[in-house]
Amino acid sequence: MSQREEILARVTAITALPTSATQMLALANHPDTQIDDVQRTVEYDPGLVTNLLRLANSAYFGTGSGINSVREAVVRLGFKRVFQIAMTSAVAPLAQKEIRGYDLPRNGLLRHSAATALAVEYLPKRLSMRVPDATYSAGLLHDLGKIVLGTYIEVNSAPIVLKAYRENLSFELAEQQVLGTDHAEVGAALLDYWKLPRVVVDSVRWHHDPNRYPHDDKTVVDLVHLGEHIARICGTSSSTDGMNYSVCIESLDRLRIVPDVLELVASDVLSSLDEICAIFN
Repeated sequence: MSQREEILARVTAITALPTSATQMLALANHPDTQIDDVQRTVEYDPGLVTNLLRLANSAYFGTGSGINSVREAVVRLGFKRVFQIAMTSAVAPLAQKEIRGYDLPRNGLLRHSAATALAVEYLPKRLSMRVPDATYSAGLLHDLGKIVLGTYIEVNSAPIVLKAYRENLSFELAEQQVLGTDHAEVGAALLDYWKLPRVVVDSVRWHHDPNRYPHDDKTVVDLVHLGEHIARICGTSSSTDGMNYSVCIESLDRLRIVPDVLELVASDVLSSLDEICAIFN
Protein backbone atom coordinates (compact mmCIF):
# COMPACT_ATOMS: atom_id res chain seq x y z
CA MET A 1 0.00 0.00 0.00
CA SER A 2 1.37 3.43 -0.95
CA GLN A 3 1.67 6.23 1.58
CA ARG A 4 -1.23 8.03 -0.12
CA GLU A 5 -3.45 4.95 0.08
CA GLU A 6 -2.53 4.44 3.72
CA ILE A 7 -3.39 8.03 4.62
CA LEU A 8 -6.72 7.97 2.78
CA ALA A 9 -7.60 4.62 4.35
CA ARG A 10 -7.23 6.13 7.81
CA VAL A 11 -9.86 8.79 7.09
CA THR A 12 -12.64 6.42 8.17
CA ALA A 13 -11.16 6.29 11.68
CA ILE A 14 -11.67 10.04 12.21
CA THR A 15 -14.35 11.16 14.67
CA ALA A 16 -17.77 11.19 13.05
CA LEU A 17 -19.96 14.26 12.82
CA PRO A 18 -22.19 14.81 15.87
CA THR A 19 -25.61 13.22 15.56
CA SER A 20 -27.35 16.60 15.44
CA ALA A 21 -25.20 17.75 12.49
CA THR A 22 -25.86 14.51 10.62
CA GLN A 23 -29.60 14.87 11.21
CA MET A 24 -29.52 18.51 10.12
CA LEU A 25 -27.82 17.51 6.87
CA ALA A 26 -30.58 15.01 6.23
CA LEU A 27 -33.20 17.68 6.89
CA ALA A 28 -31.40 20.15 4.63
CA ASN A 29 -31.66 17.68 1.76
CA HIS A 30 -35.33 16.84 2.34
CA PRO A 31 -37.86 19.03 0.51
CA ASP A 32 -40.62 18.47 3.11
CA THR A 33 -38.65 19.63 6.17
CA GLN A 34 -40.78 21.63 8.61
CA ILE A 35 -39.93 24.00 11.48
CA ASP A 36 -40.91 21.34 14.03
CA ASP A 37 -38.38 18.92 12.50
CA VAL A 38 -35.56 21.45 12.78
CA GLN A 39 -36.59 22.52 16.29
CA ARG A 40 -36.57 18.94 17.60
CA THR A 41 -33.14 18.27 16.09
CA VAL A 42 -31.60 21.46 17.49
CA GLU A 43 -33.03 20.92 20.97
CA TYR A 44 -31.35 17.51 21.08
CA ASP A 45 -27.95 19.24 21.23
CA PRO A 46 -27.50 21.76 24.13
CA GLY A 47 -24.30 23.18 22.61
CA LEU A 48 -26.09 23.82 19.32
CA VAL A 49 -28.96 25.53 21.17
CA THR A 50 -26.48 27.86 22.88
CA ASN A 51 -24.70 28.76 19.64
CA LEU A 52 -27.98 29.20 17.77
CA LEU A 53 -29.39 31.64 20.32
CA ARG A 54 -26.13 33.59 20.62
CA LEU A 55 -25.87 33.95 16.85
CA ALA A 56 -29.55 34.76 16.48
CA ASN A 57 -29.01 37.73 18.80
CA SER A 58 -25.70 38.81 17.25
CA ALA A 59 -24.99 41.87 15.15
CA TYR A 60 -23.76 39.63 12.32
CA PHE A 61 -27.23 38.32 11.58
CA GLY A 62 -28.77 41.73 12.08
CA THR A 63 -31.84 40.45 13.89
CA GLY A 64 -31.46 42.63 16.95
CA SER A 65 -31.85 41.11 20.39
CA GLY A 66 -34.66 39.38 22.24
CA ILE A 67 -34.74 35.95 20.55
CA ASN A 68 -35.13 33.54 23.45
CA SER A 69 -36.38 30.27 21.97
CA VAL A 70 -35.17 27.79 19.39
CA ARG A 71 -38.41 28.05 17.45
CA GLU A 72 -38.21 31.84 17.21
CA ALA A 73 -34.55 31.59 16.14
CA VAL A 74 -35.46 29.11 13.38
CA VAL A 75 -38.31 31.31 12.17
CA ARG A 76 -36.24 34.51 12.22
CA LEU A 77 -33.05 33.07 10.74
CA GLY A 78 -34.52 30.54 8.32
CA PHE A 79 -33.51 26.95 7.63
CA LYS A 80 -30.39 27.89 5.63
CA ARG A 81 -28.86 29.85 8.51
CA VAL A 82 -29.70 27.20 11.08
CA PHE A 83 -28.04 24.53 8.95
CA GLN A 84 -24.95 26.74 8.67
CA ILE A 85 -24.85 27.23 12.43
CA ALA A 86 -25.22 23.48 13.02
CA MET A 87 -22.28 22.75 10.72
CA THR A 88 -20.11 25.44 12.31
CA SER A 89 -20.97 24.14 15.79
CA ALA A 90 -19.93 20.65 14.74
CA VAL A 91 -16.61 21.71 13.22
CA ALA A 92 -15.58 24.38 15.76
CA PRO A 93 -14.38 21.97 18.48
CA LEU A 94 -12.05 20.29 15.96
CA ALA A 95 -10.80 23.57 14.48
CA GLN A 96 -10.15 25.14 17.89
CA LYS A 97 -7.38 22.72 18.76
CA GLU A 98 -3.69 23.33 18.20
CA ILE A 99 -2.63 21.51 15.03
CA ARG A 100 1.02 20.72 15.55
CA GLY A 101 1.70 19.22 12.14
CA TYR A 102 0.83 22.55 10.54
CA ASP A 103 2.17 24.78 13.31
CA LEU A 104 -1.34 26.15 13.84
CA PRO A 105 -1.97 27.61 17.30
CA ARG A 106 -5.16 27.01 19.23
CA ASN A 107 -8.09 28.62 17.36
CA GLY A 108 -5.84 29.36 14.37
CA LEU A 109 -7.70 27.06 11.99
CA LEU A 110 -11.09 28.12 13.38
CA ARG A 111 -10.30 31.76 12.66
CA HIS A 112 -9.03 31.01 9.14
CA SER A 113 -12.00 28.72 8.37
CA ALA A 114 -14.52 31.25 9.71
CA ALA A 115 -12.90 34.03 7.66
CA THR A 116 -13.12 31.92 4.51
CA ALA A 117 -16.76 31.02 5.19
CA LEU A 118 -17.62 34.68 5.74
CA ALA A 119 -15.78 35.62 2.55
CA VAL A 120 -17.76 33.16 0.44
CA GLU A 121 -20.92 34.71 1.87
CA TYR A 122 -19.94 38.33 1.39
CA LEU A 123 -18.31 37.96 -2.04
CA PRO A 124 -21.47 36.83 -3.91
CA LYS A 125 -23.38 39.70 -2.26
CA ARG A 126 -20.83 42.17 -3.60
CA LEU A 127 -21.21 40.54 -7.02
CA SER A 128 -25.03 40.30 -6.85
CA MET A 129 -24.79 36.54 -7.40
CA ARG A 130 -27.06 33.74 -6.26
CA VAL A 131 -25.11 30.68 -5.11
CA PRO A 132 -26.01 27.23 -3.72
CA ASP A 133 -26.81 27.08 -0.01
CA ALA A 134 -23.88 24.70 0.48
CA THR A 135 -21.33 27.38 -0.47
CA TYR A 136 -20.87 28.51 3.15
CA SER A 137 -20.16 24.94 4.28
CA ALA A 138 -17.61 24.50 1.49
CA GLY A 139 -15.79 27.60 2.69
CA LEU A 140 -15.95 26.58 6.33
CA LEU A 141 -14.64 23.07 5.68
CA HIS A 142 -12.04 23.78 2.98
CA ASP A 143 -9.01 23.05 5.22
CA LEU A 144 -10.50 20.19 7.23
CA GLY A 145 -7.78 17.93 5.81
CA LYS A 146 -5.21 19.79 7.93
CA ILE A 147 -6.94 18.45 11.05
CA VAL A 148 -6.75 14.93 9.67
CA LEU A 149 -3.11 15.13 8.62
CA GLY A 150 -1.81 17.33 11.42
CA THR A 151 -3.69 15.89 14.41
CA TYR A 152 -4.93 12.38 13.69
CA ILE A 153 -2.16 11.19 11.37
CA GLU A 154 0.45 13.50 12.95
CA VAL A 155 2.24 14.35 9.74
CA ASN A 156 5.57 16.11 10.25
CA SER A 157 5.36 19.18 8.02
CA ALA A 158 9.07 20.05 8.30
CA PRO A 159 10.12 18.09 5.16
CA ILE A 160 7.16 19.60 3.27
CA VAL A 161 8.08 23.16 4.28
CA LEU A 162 11.73 22.56 3.42
CA LYS A 163 10.83 21.23 -0.02
CA ALA A 164 8.48 24.16 -0.67
CA TYR A 165 11.18 26.67 0.23
CA ARG A 166 14.07 24.97 -1.55
CA GLU A 167 12.19 24.28 -4.77
CA ASN A 168 9.88 27.31 -4.69
CA LEU A 169 6.78 25.10 -4.71
CA SER A 170 3.32 25.80 -3.38
CA PHE A 171 2.70 24.05 -0.08
CA GLU A 172 0.06 21.70 -1.47
CA LEU A 173 2.37 20.64 -4.32
CA ALA A 174 5.14 19.96 -1.80
CA GLU A 175 2.59 17.94 0.21
CA GLN A 176 1.75 15.87 -2.83
CA GLN A 177 5.40 15.14 -3.58
CA VAL A 178 6.27 14.22 0.01
CA LEU A 179 3.06 12.43 1.06
CA GLY A 180 1.54 11.39 -2.26
CA THR A 181 -1.55 13.43 -1.33
CA ASP A 182 -2.44 16.83 0.13
CA HIS A 183 -4.79 18.27 2.74
CA ALA A 184 -7.38 19.14 0.07
CA GLU A 185 -7.71 15.53 -1.12
CA VAL A 186 -7.71 14.20 2.45
CA GLY A 187 -10.35 16.70 3.57
CA ALA A 188 -12.55 15.85 0.60
CA ALA A 189 -12.21 12.13 1.39
CA LEU A 190 -13.41 12.74 4.94
CA LEU A 191 -16.35 14.86 3.80
CA ASP A 192 -17.29 12.20 1.26
CA TYR A 193 -17.19 9.61 4.06
CA TRP A 194 -19.44 11.89 6.11
CA LYS A 195 -21.81 12.04 3.09
CA LEU A 196 -21.78 15.80 2.69
CA PRO A 197 -23.21 17.26 -0.55
CA ARG A 198 -21.09 16.61 -3.61
CA VAL A 199 -20.59 20.32 -4.32
CA VAL A 200 -18.97 20.69 -0.88
CA VAL A 201 -16.74 17.63 -1.34
CA ASP A 202 -15.62 18.73 -4.81
CA SER A 203 -15.01 22.35 -3.81
CA VAL A 204 -12.83 21.27 -0.90
CA ARG A 205 -10.96 18.87 -3.19
CA TRP A 206 -10.13 21.47 -5.84
CA HIS A 207 -10.04 24.74 -3.89
CA HIS A 208 -6.30 25.20 -4.54
CA ASP A 209 -6.62 24.49 -8.25
CA PRO A 210 -10.10 25.39 -9.53
CA ASN A 211 -9.10 24.88 -13.15
CA ARG A 212 -8.72 21.14 -12.51
CA TYR A 213 -12.31 20.82 -11.26
CA PRO A 214 -13.74 18.58 -14.01
CA HIS A 215 -17.06 20.37 -14.56
CA ASP A 216 -18.09 23.47 -16.47
CA ASP A 217 -19.76 25.27 -13.56
CA LYS A 218 -16.88 26.17 -11.27
CA THR A 219 -18.72 28.88 -9.32
CA VAL A 220 -18.51 27.36 -5.84
CA VAL A 221 -14.92 26.12 -6.14
CA ASP A 222 -13.91 29.55 -7.50
CA LEU A 223 -15.60 31.24 -4.54
CA VAL A 224 -13.87 28.97 -2.03
CA HIS A 225 -10.51 29.52 -3.73
CA LEU A 226 -10.94 33.30 -3.62
CA GLY A 227 -12.53 33.17 -0.16
CA GLU A 228 -9.37 31.58 1.20
CA HIS A 229 -7.30 34.26 -0.52
CA ILE A 230 -9.45 36.92 1.16
CA ALA A 231 -8.95 35.15 4.49
CA ARG A 232 -5.20 35.51 3.95
CA ILE A 233 -5.65 39.21 3.18
CA CYS A 234 -7.36 39.38 6.58
CA GLY A 235 -4.22 37.95 8.19
CA THR A 236 -5.64 34.59 9.24
CA SER A 237 -3.12 32.30 7.54
CA SER A 238 -0.68 31.67 10.38
CA SER A 239 0.30 28.08 9.60
CA THR A 240 3.40 26.68 7.96
CA ASP A 241 1.64 26.61 4.58
CA GLY A 242 1.22 30.36 4.40
CA MET A 243 3.72 30.75 1.59
CA ASN A 244 3.90 30.42 -2.18
CA TYR A 245 0.18 30.64 -2.82
CA SER A 246 -1.12 32.43 -5.89
CA VAL A 247 -4.57 33.49 -6.97
CA CYS A 248 -6.11 31.67 -9.92
CA ILE A 249 -6.53 34.36 -12.59
CA GLU A 250 -9.21 32.28 -14.33
CA SER A 251 -11.29 32.29 -11.11
CA LEU A 252 -11.17 36.08 -11.09
CA ASP A 253 -12.15 36.15 -14.76
CA ARG A 254 -14.98 33.64 -14.40
CA LEU A 255 -16.52 35.64 -11.54
CA ARG A 256 -15.69 38.98 -13.22
CA ILE A 257 -13.87 40.29 -10.18
CA VAL A 258 -11.67 43.36 -10.05
CA PRO A 259 -9.04 43.68 -7.26
CA ASP A 260 -10.96 46.36 -5.35
CA VAL A 261 -13.77 43.88 -4.71
CA LEU A 262 -11.45 41.56 -2.82
CA GLU A 263 -10.35 44.40 -0.56
CA LEU A 264 -13.95 45.40 0.09
CA VAL A 265 -14.90 41.82 1.00
CA ALA A 266 -11.87 41.57 3.29
CA SER A 267 -13.18 44.64 5.11
CA ASP A 268 -16.62 43.00 5.35
CA VAL A 269 -15.06 39.85 6.82
CA LEU A 270 -13.01 41.73 9.40
CA SER A 271 -16.14 43.56 10.57
CA SER A 272 -17.72 40.23 11.63
CA LEU A 273 -14.85 37.83 12.25
CA ASP A 274 -14.09 38.56 15.90
CA GLU A 275 -17.73 38.29 16.90
CA ILE A 276 -18.26 34.99 15.07
CA CYS A 277 -15.09 33.43 16.52
CA ALA A 278 -15.98 34.60 20.02
CA ILE A 279 -19.38 32.93 19.82
CA PHE A 280 -17.92 29.57 18.84
CA ASN A 281 -15.19 29.81 21.47
